[in-house]
Amino acid sequence: GVAAASVQDIYLRVLLDEVFGRVNFIATVIWQKKYGAKSDSKHLSESHDYVVCYAKEKDHVALNRMQRTPEQDARYKNPDNDPRGSWTSGDLLRNEVRDYAIYPIFGPSGRKHLPPQGTIWRFTKEKYAELVADNRIWFGENGNNVPRLKRFLNEVAETVPATTWWEHKEVGHNDEAKKESKALYGDDLFGTPKPERLIQRIITIASNPGDWVLDSFAGSGTAGAVAHKMGRRWVMVELGEHCHTHILPRLKKVIDGKDPGGITETVGWKGGGGFRYYRLAPSLLEKDQFGNWVINRKFNPAMLAEAMCKLEGFT
Repeated sequence: GVAAASVQDIYLRVLLDEVFGRVNFIATVIWQKKYGAKSDSKHLSESHDYVVCYAKEKDHVALNRMQRTPEQDARYKNPDNDPRGSWTSGDLLRNEVRDYAIYPIFGPSGRKHLPPQGTIWRFTKEKYAELVADNRIWFGENGNNVPRLKRFLNEVAETVPATTWWEHKEVGHNDEAKKESKALYGDDLFGTPKPERLIQRIITIASNPGDWVLDSFAGSGTAGAVAHKMGRRWVMVELGEHCHTHILPRLKKVIDGKDPGGITETVGWKGGGGFRYYRLAPSLLEKDQFGNWVINRKFNPAMLAEAMCKLEGFT
């Protein structure tokens, strides 16, 4: 279950603890919804919102990892022309005290290195010798720096776990959402739209192609539109007139391939698919002025016949 909170997430957490159970809380994500300060803010300018993540059964949930980004890979260089390719360096120290991992290391320049007090080398002397022989220890370009461990790009996982800090440059911000809404609806803007990239991140982590995505408060239909473009099935529920003014026109554009905005280009969406639209009927029974249960006056004979067939198990 995922929900965006426009107030302090503590109130939503209390509600969701009751629904899902406190043990099924996974994390609260911080979404940077604005990229600048709002100058007319009375106190502090709100720059973020919350995405609260729960599982139905935490022990059985498997969240998808994120693909590595070019920015993450850009940290890997190859200053010594190692044939194994680009690499980055990691700390060779550990905050422990174990005698077997305290020994002098001499760099190419002849400088002697010892772990600072309260720390040890990450590897035993024997393992360190193996790393040196495999050209996995780096002392800097001049050979005089503190030794560090080389970590090669081709040895790291292609995916990484999602973090709990989502920057606007990665998942969009409020202004981006408003521009998407304006492109879809003109001046009939929806009050609080979410950027499609934000919903894409959530759906990527929480589902796989073909899975069902539920949005019980559909608003302008962003969740359904994004889920459709991402090859998920979806159910949306909306009590307001947004169904007719925003959601239906938007989904028709998605299906007809006439929605060029949002994540359309990113996922290569060309249109297709379809949906069914249902209006929830009123209750079959209502109380009359005397408190007796009677057939609802909104039911005409055809509706009553359909309702009775449904109750009797006919399709």
